[in-house]
Formats: sequence, structure tokens, C-alpha cells
Amino acid sequence: MITVHHLHNSRSHRILWLMEELALPYAVEHYERHAKLFAPPAYQRLHGLGKAPVITDGDRVIAESGAIIEYVIEVHGGGRLRPPVGSDDWVRYLQWMHMIEGSVTLPFILGIYVGMLGEAGRPLHPRVHGEIERHFAFMEREMTGRDFVVGSDLTGADIQAAFIVESAALQGLLGDRPALLRYLALMQERPAYRRALARGGSHDLESLRPGLAKAE
Repeated sequence: MITVHHLHNSRSHRILWLMEELALPYAVEHYERHAKLFAPPAYQRLHGLGKAPVITDGDRVIAESGAIIEYVIEVHGGGRLRPPVGSDDWVRYLQWMHMIEGSVTLPFILGIYVGMLGEAGRPLHPRVHGEIERHFAFMEREMTGRDFVVGSDLTGADIQAAFIVESAALQGLLGDRPALLRYLALMQERPAYRRALARGGSHDLESLRPGLAKAE
């Protein structure tokens, strides 16, 4: 059985949601954040990077949101939550699976760290917010007229994408982007998403943000 090592208020919510969508049996080990921000030592010992999410499946220890989502879908999903390999939808699915953490999340996280520098980080604000704006503008265009990232039903790419959209909304970064706001509402209304919240406990992402660099 898969165990989801769930760090509260973290990306590991994605994995709880994934397990609920697939209706797979799983166990949850709960971890509270150390000093309200960092993974505690016990969590850091699970994997060399010391970051969430992490799952264990027998002797396997797997980290990284995208890798976990792809692993669970391929090994335990029975063909669910991904398009047929080689199809046009599969190409889009792959790009979004890797784009979210590889491109979209980077300036968002950088903005948090730059914001912690106060006035010392001010010279970086235009660059950081320019990149944040560019990525979410792209996502807004791509999601206009769509309920899901790919096709007409949920895939792993939605589970990957919704977290960063939710985080950005809590920071007021989505602005007047109706497609992304509508998309987020659709994801949050899913019964499996709500079951994941109940299973995982607190999901107060806003409380984790020590301060984002302000737009100039």
C-alpha cells in the first residue's frame, strides 16, 4: 500500500487528491511544519532532498510532485487520469506536467524569497513580477474556454496545475483572469478534492507566505 507522507500546507495535498480521484487505498503519515515554515527533521530524513511531497510504496521512496503523479498513474492508475500515449492530448499533458514546477513555480517562489529581503530585494521586483505575469498570462490564454488542462476530463496535469493557481490566488496574483479563477473553482468543487482536504487536515496556504515581493 502507498503511504503519503503528508506535510501540512504543502504540495503533498496534490498526492492526497490524486489518491482520492483514483480511489486507491492508501495510508497517511502526518507531519507538522517546523517553525511554521520548514519540513521537520523526521520528514527531511525520508528523502535526500528533504522536501514535500514524498510517498513510499513498499521499498520505494519517491519524491517530486510530477514524478509521484506519473508513477502512481502509470503503476496503479490502470490507464486513468492520462491521455493515450502518443496522442496530441498526451503531448499537451506532458508539457503541463513539467511546465508547472519547471517554469511557473520558479518565479513565484523567487518572489517569496525576494520579499523576505525587504528593501534589499527591491531591484529584483520588476524582473520577478514580470516573470510571474508572463507565466500566468500564458496559462490564462491556454485555459480560456477549457474546463480541464487536457480534453474533457481530469488528468494528472490538473492535479499538478491547480496547486500553483490556488497559491497565486491566495497572494492576489491572478488579478482579472476569469479563466483561471473559474478553473480553480471547478477543481476545488470536486468531491475527491474535498475528501483530500478532510483526509489531510489543514490546507491554509496563505499562512505560509512570509511576504511576496511587491509589484512596482
